[in-house]
Amino acid sequence: MVIKKYMIEPLVIALSKGRILLKSLSLLKKAGIIPIDSIENNRKLLFNTKKKYLNLIFLRAIDVPTYVKLGAADMGIVGKDVLLENGSKGLYEPIDFQISKCRLMTAGLIGFNVKNKTRKVATKFLNIAKKYYASKGIKADIIKLYGAMELAPLMNLADEIIDIVDTGNTLKENGMEPKTLITNISTRLIVNKTSMIIKYKYINPLIELLISII
Repeated sequence: MVIKKYMIEPLVIALSKGRILLKSLSLLKKAGIIPIDSIENNRKLLFNTKKKYLNLIFLRAIDVPTYVKLGAADMGIVGKDVLLENGSKGLYEPIDFQISKCRLMTAGLIGFNVKNKTRKVATKFLNIAKKYYASKGIKADIIKLYGAMELAPLMNLADEIIDIVDTGNTLKENGMEPKTLITNISTRLIVNKTSMIIKYKYINPLIELLISII
């Protein structure tokens, strides 16, 4: 599969820093997309790659859809949880990479059942939480937290939490258990709709290449 080597402007792919970064880079490496400079102990956020028509930028996961929507990046690799929380309007989502799989779940103290008419829920996923409890007809007081979710029920701040669950070991170590599955999460490729039209002859072969190596 041949992708034209030179363009007026390089394609920019936004990558999420954090839990999915290393797997994203490994996947891109299989497609020959390798940063020229080592990313280890490097504070740079913009990297040229060995493919002259492709640059990589490194962002907080929550910022990746914004950069792609507004055209600062042509493509992005991000978890489905980020897209569900922040919306994916204005984006194509052509690939589910099936990497960094996990579950978005409610969780609470082992053996504890919520009896309050309005349950207190700690999470960083405000929009997902509101939609989920509304769909169940449950009144919920959503408490925005940015980390250490497991501490909220232990300190009686919340009845339950909504968070990403991988192995469930952190929950277990804090006397908690997963309760209800909200949705399964994996890593997705997103593409700016305008870029897809204007740069179709460059982006479409790249999408086909990435699909071929999954």
